[in-house]
Amino acid sequence: MPERGGQDTQGRISTTADAKVPGAAATAAVRRTSLLVTLVLGGLTALPPLSMDMYLPALPEVTDALRSPAATVQLTLTACLAGMALGQLVVGPMSDRWGRRQPLLIGMIVYVLATAVCAFAPNVGLLIAFRLLQGLAGAAGIVIARAVVRDLYDGVEMARFFSTLMLISGVAPVVAPLIGGQVLRLTDWRGVFVVLTMIGVLLTAVVWKWLHETLPADRRHSGGVGEALRTMGGLLRDRVFTGYMLAGGLAFAALFAYISASPFVVQEIYGASPQTFSLLFGLNSVGLVVVGQINGKLLIGRVSLDKALGFGLAVITLAATALLLMTSGVFGEVGLAPIAAGLFVLMSAMGLAMPNTNAQALMRTPNAAGSASALLGTSSFLVGAVASPLVGIAGEATAVPMAVVQLASAVAALLCFLLLCRPWQRRGESLAAAAGASGDPARQK
Repeated sequence: MPERGGQDTQGRISTTADAKVPGAAATAAVRRTSLLVTLVLGGLTALPPLSMDMYLPALPEVTDALRSPAATVQLTLTACLAGMALGQLVVGPMSDRWGRRQPLLIGMIVYVLATAVCAFAPNVGLLIAFRLLQGLAGAAGIVIARAVVRDLYDGVEMARFFSTLMLISGVAPVVAPLIGGQVLRLTDWRGVFVVLTMIGVLLTAVVWKWLHETLPADRRHSGGVGEALRTMGGLLRDRVFTGYMLAGGLAFAALFAYISASPFVVQEIYGASPQTFSLLFGLNSVGLVVVGQINGKLLIGRVSLDKALGFGLAVITLAATALLLMTSGVFGEVGLAPIAAGLFVLMSAMGLAMPNTNAQALMRTPNAAGSASALLGTSSFLVGAVASPLVGIAGEATAVPMAVVQLASAVAALLCFLLLCRPWQRRGESLAAAAGASGDPARQK
């Protein structure tokens, strides 16, 4: 038997809710199993894109099977997305009050049950309702994964970990439609939800066995809804936190504009085949993952997080500007290759923007990581959901709206970073924090 708060022979941390052991000792023990923690948190982060994208190839079949209009079936995607956005606002404060483990396990169990019901839904109304519940429950994985990272890491180590998570979460949207397509070759659309149910059961078992409490009892909040709202209000009144939150959310809007418009732009306007589109989509995701790893392995610790973030936002803005000039005909008739190159640069630069906005925002909230993570996630999903329909506002004959939304989002993100975060005023503070987190005596002088 391990000692209370100690580590057993399998490298697990005891889950005593009263946690008499100091928080530093508990989190240090969890960090010693960093590879396992990375895989578990990566799985939780990948679950939402799997839930959304594995289902995409099945949409036409669902329309026929349930004898519902395509617009109504599309609400099954909207419901899941809305659930993921709103669920984070609920689960984040819950995890600050009761710890990370209990809300996460409850969320995973509800996710499994809701997904299983989706597999047997007799009509589209029930499918929409349980897709909403699936999204609400699945939000627990997103928000608590970020909060756990904040519990375990600080400074440059936290930014490195977020870059590692991007390796997993960046691959998930690429492989999810491929998995969904293969499932549909063997069974019908209900089989997609059966597979998602099995994935949920596996993740729940892994979380129960290996991912134990990372928030000690002495760091939890004891208040109810009122305190949670006051905590979130205090975070939003923090100008710098709000700046990072908005910068990350607006960068995510540029990403969502790409996801929403690229299938139409690449295939219908520029004449690419579905296979070519899949290849380009995969290459762009690889670019995002590779730059994210460069950020985590090479830049962090050598370059301040604000410099890497600012550079990433600047590159996104330049790439969006180039896309707007090309799609609006300033350079004459352009083919697919220049457009694909611009999209690749824009997507790759997300590997600098997204992990660093999360890390910088969460570094300001050591005692309210759940609420902060909820605000970061919800803002990104909501801004992305607003941006998505705007890409088709001018009809099907032009890619200009996509580029306009991307450029507007990128410029707004850069302005929020510069005007609210004001990195030049906090350079000394950031360097001191990075030096302390890296433990480099030379940097601390």
